[in-house]
Amino acid sequence: MKPLPELISQVSGLIVEISEHPDYQSLVKKGYQPDLNLADAQTAIVYLLWEVAPPPLDKLEVEVNG
Repeated sequence: MKPLPELISQVSGLIVEISEHPDYQSLVKKGYQPDLNLADAQTAIVYLLWEVAPPPLDKLEVEVNG
Protein backbone atom coordinates (compact mmCIF):
# COMPACT_ATOMS: atom_id res chain seq x y z
CA MET A 1 0.00 0.00 0.00
CA LYS A 2 1.33 3.45 -0.92
CA PRO A 3 1.81 6.09 1.77
CA LEU A 4 -1.05 8.59 1.99
CA PRO A 5 1.10 11.65 1.12
CA GLU A 6 2.21 9.90 -2.07
CA LEU A 7 -1.39 9.14 -3.04
CA ILE A 8 -2.40 12.73 -2.33
CA SER A 9 0.41 14.02 -4.56
CA GLN A 10 -0.69 11.69 -7.35
CA VAL A 11 -4.27 12.92 -7.08
CA SER A 12 -3.05 16.50 -7.24
CA GLY A 13 -1.22 15.73 -10.47
CA LEU A 14 -4.30 14.01 -11.91
CA ILE A 15 -6.44 17.06 -11.16
CA VAL A 16 -3.98 19.17 -13.16
CA GLU A 17 -4.08 16.67 -16.02
CA ILE A 18 -7.88 16.71 -16.01
CA SER A 19 -7.98 20.51 -16.06
CA GLU A 20 -5.68 20.56 -19.10
CA HIS A 21 -7.41 17.71 -20.96
CA PRO A 22 -9.05 18.77 -24.25
CA ASP A 23 -12.30 16.96 -23.40
CA TYR A 24 -12.55 18.83 -20.09
CA GLN A 25 -11.70 22.12 -21.79
CA SER A 26 -14.46 21.41 -24.31
CA LEU A 27 -16.96 20.92 -21.48
CA VAL A 28 -15.91 24.23 -19.94
CA LYS A 29 -16.30 26.02 -23.28
CA LYS A 30 -19.81 24.56 -23.56
CA GLY A 31 -20.71 26.16 -20.23
CA TYR A 32 -19.88 23.42 -17.71
CA GLN A 33 -19.90 25.22 -14.35
CA PRO A 34 -20.31 22.86 -11.41
CA ASP A 35 -20.88 24.23 -7.89
CA LEU A 36 -17.52 22.74 -6.92
CA ASN A 37 -14.80 22.83 -9.55
CA LEU A 38 -11.31 21.43 -10.04
CA ALA A 39 -9.77 24.38 -8.19
CA ASP A 40 -11.92 23.46 -5.17
CA ALA A 41 -10.77 19.86 -5.44
CA GLN A 42 -7.14 20.96 -5.67
CA THR A 43 -7.55 23.14 -2.58
CA ALA A 44 -9.08 20.22 -0.65
CA ILE A 45 -6.15 18.01 -1.66
CA VAL A 46 -3.62 20.64 -0.54
CA TYR A 47 -5.37 20.95 2.84
CA LEU A 48 -5.37 17.17 3.24
CA LEU A 49 -1.67 17.01 2.41
CA TRP A 50 -0.94 19.75 4.98
CA GLU A 51 -2.84 17.71 7.55
CA VAL A 52 -1.01 14.43 6.95
CA ALA A 53 2.40 15.92 6.10
CA PRO A 54 2.63 19.50 7.39
CA PRO A 55 5.39 21.57 5.82
CA PRO A 56 8.18 22.60 8.20
CA LEU A 57 7.54 26.05 9.65
CA ASP A 58 10.91 27.31 8.43
CA LYS A 59 9.91 26.45 4.84
CA LEU A 60 6.62 28.39 4.88
CA GLU A 61 6.52 31.73 3.17
CA VAL A 62 4.13 34.22 4.65
CA GLU A 63 2.94 37.14 2.56
CA VAL A 64 1.70 40.19 4.39
CA ASN A 65 -0.26 42.79 2.49
CA GLY A 66 0.34 46.15 4.02
